[in-house]
Amino acid sequence: MGSTTETSTPQDSGQIELSIGGMTCASCAMRIEKRLNKLDGVTATVNYATEKAKVSYAGEIAPADLIAQVEAAGYTAELPAPPVTAGQTGEAAPEADPEGGRVRALRDRLLISAVLTVPVIAMAMVPALQFTNWQWLSLALAWPVVAYGAWPFHKAAWTNLRHGTSTMDTLVSMGTLAALAWSVYALFWGSAGEPGMTHAFSFAVERSDGAGNIYLEAAAGVTTFILAGRWFEARAKRRSGAALKALLELGARDVAVLRDGREERVPVEQLAVGDLFVVRPGEKIATDGVIEQGTSAVDASMLTGESVPVEVAPGDTVTGATVNAGGRLVVRTTRIGADTQLAQMARLVEDAQNGKARVQRLADKVSGIFVPIVIALAAATLGFWWGTGQGIAGAFTAAVAVLIIACPCALGLATPTALMVGTGRGAQLGILIKGPEVLESTRRVDTVVLDKTGTVTTGRMTLLDVHLAADEAETEVLRLAGALENASEHPIAQAVAKGATERVGDLPDPEDFANVEGLGVQGIVEGHAVLVGRTRLLTEWALDLPVELERAMTDAEALGRTAVAVAWDGKARAVLVVADAIKPTSAEAIRRFRELGLTPILLTGDNTTVAHTVAAQVGIDPEHVFAEVMPKDKVDVVTRLQEEGRIVAMVGDGVNDAAALAKADLGLAMGTGTDVAIEASDLTLVRGDLRAAADAIRLARKTLGTIKSNLFWAFAYNVAALPLAASGLLNPMLAGAAMAFSSVFVVGNSLRLRGFKALADDTHPTP
Repeated sequence: MGSTTETSTPQDSGQIELSIGGMTCASCAMRIEKRLNKLDGVTATVNYATEKAKVSYAGEIAPADLIAQVEAAGYTAELPAPPVTAGQTGEAAPEADPEGGRVRALRDRLLISAVLTVPVIAMAMVPALQFTNWQWLSLALAWPVVAYGAWPFHKAAWTNLRHGTSTMDTLVSMGTLAALAWSVYALFWGSAGEPGMTHAFSFAVERSDGAGNIYLEAAAGVTTFILAGRWFEARAKRRSGAALKALLELGARDVAVLRDGREERVPVEQLAVGDLFVVRPGEKIATDGVIEQGTSAVDASMLTGESVPVEVAPGDTVTGATVNAGGRLVVRTTRIGADTQLAQMARLVEDAQNGKARVQRLADKVSGIFVPIVIALAAATLGFWWGTGQGIAGAFTAAVAVLIIACPCALGLATPTALMVGTGRGAQLGILIKGPEVLESTRRVDTVVLDKTGTVTTGRMTLLDVHLAADEAETEVLRLAGALENASEHPIAQAVAKGATERVGDLPDPEDFANVEGLGVQGIVEGHAVLVGRTRLLTEWALDLPVELERAMTDAEALGRTAVAVAWDGKARAVLVVADAIKPTSAEAIRRFRELGLTPILLTGDNTTVAHTVAAQVGIDPEHVFAEVMPKDKVDVVTRLQEEGRIVAMVGDGVNDAAALAKADLGLAMGTGTDVAIEASDLTLVRGDLRAAADAIRLARKTLGTIKSNLFWAFAYNVAALPLAASGLLNPMLAGAAMAFSSVFVVGNSLRLRGFKALADDTHPTP
């Protein structure tokens, strides 16, 4: 089973995932979930569609204890093997495909059953085919269908009986065996076995004495229809998880590592952080890293869905599994294995698929009590029709129809299949949904708060102008200011440092560097006490800007640019002007937010003039601009909006956005941003295109809509079908077909999400 050395080691607390085997319907998942949740300190969620159990525990508990509980319930459990990506093997991806093997075995069982069932149904439905003793041929054909074809149902039903429980398999097994047993009785001890016996097929229950009727077409037909439903369901579940599998297989298999100046081809899992490796044109980048040598264009479409290659140069970061579309690159490894962006994406997708939306909880509760209710209803149906003079055959047929048509499977599949397809499609488009709970938030959101830098703008500022005070030298200003800014990660600081390096060469190292939150930086450079930042920073040091520098700063800000003052040794020396270009797609993204019924709000630490200039260019109303907001105050802005009754989504990318992302009702992190921001968010956008945020909300809403429509039809099916069967208006065979169709319909409806189209790829989108 799942016993390994690791499974016997108790752990204080944490999370663990188990692969569950033997589940055949949603009731199975509920049974396992209840069993695990009875353990002290354990909270478990079992997903029927993904066949995974996600278990959180507190206190000392060994995985073997969890596995034992699952096995005691009649199922198998094991610790899943780590996800093997093509980029972690060095050999070809393993050929073994247990899930594919199960689907093929189910298909073979279905084909054999179908070949035997077709003539049984044909003879029962067409009197012209009912030759002398046709009923005995029908028995010979139907018997192996019920014995072999329905064997998985009988086996599961017996296991359930031994554990004192019942599931969907119990209903199917009882129904098919009852139909077969009645037919055998009628053939051997009734009048149905007499030569020349004929009967017409009826869509509804008919009054008769029963001894002359056989229900072999119901026994064989129900088995085959349900096998067909299970096969379609299993195949669709496999297809719905294909996006995650494809994501895991994107990585490179081997890599050319530079060792002692020579290239050596090794399996990619042998890479270590800090290793240098070579990527030739057309090759996949083996893992996440920073370019040391070379320039090129990188095609990240497999991860982000963005078709335009991105230009890269030394110092730029690259992501594993993307393709080098240009020149030769030398890359220094920064992340390997489970820490890479590809592995994190796969983990986010799988976690989302294994979760449960709030709307699924009700369906789970219904499924958990459904089977006992159906058995009681079948018994009541039998007693009612027999007691009202319908006859034992009619009463029996109605009871069998009730057993067979009842199907909690559609309820159990409604949420997980839609989640699997929706999150998988999102991963293909560079949209990572962290969990099903996020879907509920997207439906209610009415306001979207946008951090300016790196979200609405490129976040890559450029040093444009250097305005000097009298008697100051540009070289010295850039050398001292650039050295101090080089120690900061802020985009403005990096723009100054990069511009300074390009103009004056290597920069000295600062001493006593300090980041003054929201105002700028200060430190000692070559013996000078240097300040770089807003005028407020200079004011705190009792320094004034000369008139010419004030004018330069005002002129720059009027153009929507950012200006910072430079001072050292008690005197203002210069004003540096940098500009952050607005992303070309931001205005279109704002329009799409409005089409989704969202009010866009711009949030920035920049001054009011810059903020309003940017807002005007992208189409955000002036009254919806919050400027000069300190990082710690971003949370206050989100809180204030929530207190006004708004449901707030926040889009950001920096460390200073993390708290606001966590506070918002829905947090969306640009994948180009920091790990802290991504961790605090609910949705991650791998590409840096703001239109992807609108696509993410559209996809999440569409996935939630699919879940709700699935649940509606699954509930409606059971509400309508059970009374029809109990009232004798459905033949058991048709009941079996209807039951199988309900599950197939739910899975098919979920698969429509595979056709979701990202509007971020459209030049001229339609509303």
